[in-house]
Amino acid sequence: MAEARTNTEDYLRMYRQMVRIRTFEDNANQLYLSAKMPGLTHMYSGEEAVAVGICEALKVADKITSTHRGHGHCVAKGAAFREMFCELLGKEEGYCRGKGGSMHIADQSNGNLGANAIVGGSMGIATGSAFTARMLGRDDVTVCFFGDGATAQGLMYEVMNMAALWKLPVIYACENNGYSEYTRTDEIAAGSITARAEAFGIEAHQVDGQDVLAVNALTQDLVARARRGEGPFFIELMTYRYHGHHVGDINREYYRAKAEEQEWKETRDPITRFRGWLVEEGIASEDEIEAMNEEIRADAKAAVDYALAAKYPDTSEVDMHVYKGVTHALA
Repeated sequence: MAEARTNTEDYLRMYRQMVRIRTFEDNANQLYLSAKMPGLTHMYSGEEAVAVGICEALKVADKITSTHRGHGHCVAKGAAFREMFCELLGKEEGYCRGKGGSMHIADQSNGNLGANAIVGGSMGIATGSAFTARMLGRDDVTVCFFGDGATAQGLMYEVMNMAALWKLPVIYACENNGYSEYTRTDEIAAGSITARAEAFGIEAHQVDGQDVLAVNALTQDLVARARRGEGPFFIELMTYRYHGHHVGDINREYYRAKAEEQEWKETRDPITRFRGWLVEEGIASEDEIEAMNEEIRADAKAAVDYALAAKYPDTSEVDMHVYKGVTHALA
């Protein structure tokens, strides 16, 4: 594995964050299967090294924008289990008071400007965030997460053009998991994805999205350069989603073979790879890692139990956060 400029505590935190994401997703999937969670959700399992590798290179004040497959980004940027599960279950104590649900979680306190159910929908928000930092003289960097399918959206080219002209501190992070919903990426994306950014004079990189240290090392470098006014940058992260497009996409052999999924899980799982590296390097023992895993599982269970018992928002909140300057019904 590539080695980032970091220390033992950072390594362990990166591992913990990846396991927290995987554990969160396992519980979210179970909530759906047991009919306790309304609507659909889109699993991030398999892509943990992308969110963690990038977010561990950011400060709290740095911003991210997320996608419909955004739980991993939220957790990696500092979101807590309890508020996350409350949001998924529509409860008052959720990050958006239960009104955002799985695909619209925002956590402003940790610099998460929000997930977005529109494919590529947050590209303008991220670029605007970077423009704001520039105009206010702050050194904040914004990372825009999006999938390979979003490269077909015209908004991407409009904002990359502006970002390149104005040298904005934004990093466009394309999570190429091999599929755009139910179609292979190579069947919907002509040519090179990185070449799209290079056409605007944007420096573009491709990295193994299953190697958290490689992702983190590259991001640390690009973030530092973006703070110095050398942005924008573009990263294509080669990764893989273990589940279907959403939790209801179960019988997917018509577009993806089970053998392919199994091979990625057995040979390229980001958590298993990093766990093996930690043990080989003497950073943590198997017993220490298993104790960490068990602690995370217990935290998740407690958060789920809490969220299931938590109260729903009052119906009088229906107009809250919809219009500015309007007297709220509770007043």
